[in-house]
Amino acid sequence: MKKVLLITFTFFCFASAQSQVLISLLFGDKLNSPFLEFGLEGGANFSTISNQETSGTNVGFNLGFYFDFKSKKNPAWMINTGVIVKSPMGAKGIPVYSLDNEDLDNTFDGGSIDREIRYFNVPILIKYQFRNNIYLKAGPQFGLLAKAFDEFRKEVDGDDVTYKNNIRDKIHVIDAGIAIGTGYHLNVGNGLNITAQYYYGLVPLMKGDSSPNQYNRSFYITAGIPIGKGKAAKKRAEKEALEKVILPEEEK
Repeated sequence: MKKVLLITFTFFCFASAQSQVLISLLFGDKLNSPFLEFGLEGGANFSTISNQETSGTNVGFNLGFYFDFKSKKNPAWMINTGVIVKSPMGAKGIPVYSLDNEDLDNTFDGGSIDREIRYFNVPILIKYQFRNNIYLKAGPQFGLLAKAFDEFRKEVDGDDVTYKNNIRDKIHVIDAGIAIGTGYHLNVGNGLNITAQYYYGLVPLMKGDSSPNQYNRSFYITAGIPIGKGKAAKKRAEKEALEKVILPEEEK
């Protein structure tokens, strides 16, 4: 079972965003049922790093897919999960450090660094939706590191000079923390979900003892769109109508 979960997680993590959209459009109706909602979600996230000297928040765009597994006893309760395939974190305006290269150090002296860390994130949240369609959710979130780099920036003679330094080997491969959010489920069409969610990282960001108190922090604003929900409901209705016609004929 653990191997199956690991293989599934790895497959989804390394699928491209384009493939994700295509698969959703093709099979969305097969993944939706009265007790399961599947869809795509995306939006903006505003990230920073705790206990790191910075001058700004890293603003990025996230894209992923979600599942709402509803309780058969009480559909107001559900497990909200999925994969955020594109989810950049980090911070802007980090002080410049030495690159052990005299020319580069001289070039970017007095400049700044924008740090970007990209993860495949998997939230596993308990979600409760009230009768007024407002919902709350909370639980753990796990991240698998994809890329990490520091972009050195400085304006020289009116032009922006940049240099990317790969720091993936300095970042912990696994990130984990607590996510808590709230949102509203619109009663329009198949039901758009608007969510505001905060992630509080609990695993130190950097390897080693140089920065033990630095953690990821990120605020998400997303919109979730069910894929194939209307088509799935139409198929169920047609099947039920067909069964009502066939059963009386069989009774005769």
